[in-house]
Amino acid sequence: MGGMRSAVALGLVLLLGAPAARAESAYPNRPIHIIVPYPAGGIVDIVARTVTEQVGRDTKQAIVVEARPGANSNIGTAAVARSDGDGYTWLVTGPAVLVNPSLYKDAGWDPLKDFKCVGLAVWNQSVALVPPSMPVKTMAEFVALARQKPGELNFGNPGTGSSIDLSAQKLFQVADIKLTNVGYKGQPPALVDLITNLMHFEIVSLALALPHIKQGTVKPLAVFTDKRVADLPDVPTIAEAGFPAAAYVPWYGIYVPASTPAPLVETIHAAINKALANPTVQRQLAVSDVPGRPMSLQALESLMKADYEKLTTVVKTSGMALQ
Repeated sequence: MGGMRSAVALGLVLLLGAPAARAESAYPNRPIHIIVPYPAGGIVDIVARTVTEQVGRDTKQAIVVEARPGANSNIGTAAVARSDGDGYTWLVTGPAVLVNPSLYKDAGWDPLKDFKCVGLAVWNQSVALVPPSMPVKTMAEFVALARQKPGELNFGNPGTGSSIDLSAQKLFQVADIKLTNVGYKGQPPALVDLITNLMHFEIVSLALALPHIKQGTVKPLAVFTDKRVADLPDVPTIAEAGFPAAAYVPWYGIYVPASTPAPLVETIHAAINKALANPTVQRQLAVSDVPGRPMSLQALESLMKADYEKLTTVVKTSGMALQ
């Protein structure tokens, strides 16, 4: 009888404990923390909030977006690399996660070993700009001028290793031109100096540049997009402008620590793709000129590896110094 009572008691414990276990295993059952390693209000922050807040609505769970800038995105990125792989800490970032370990001795992570890309492939379309006073009308004319004056023209760089910097360095290599690099903390202050003729050339996110292009305070030479932009039908793509090898369009992804279990990665990936396909999210991204589409985990992994190889090559051949 004692053995029977023990068995019944054990059965009751298991039965009563089952709902608690199921509740504990349900995901998500507490707020998801999103780290953006850039200042609040920037294009990455906008993309992060647009998509992840929809994830929160779909899952009925709180989403906490934290801008954690510093050290060209290294501080926030390294923090996520060291976090628990429990699915509650995500990183939203651009190419810096792939390239910064090639630029900084103490970046604090290995992109292919420490992270898994779980979703969000949106492309940061940009445009090559010069001030209206610059005596060129096309990218070919600008390249010709830069070759005549090696090092005399200034490039407003919003951040070493940023997607804009990488696009510019690739263009400079392909076009065989040398500009003097002038560093800024972000695109807005660099754009102000371009408008006031302190800078001679910049590549700027399309959403940020469009109002100034329409006002005539900057002159567009080419867009870094796969096809022409509806708002700028007369501006050629960089490939159409004669430099197809420079046609790099940066993308943003959502990453989790590599220790995150595969089933949880699948769950997160499905939630992000559902949010990204939402018509409202698509409209918001279109307004910001950052088109995106759901991608499989395999496609994201392939994109991540391909860009890692491409961008580290750009760094090594551009002369960027290891810091």
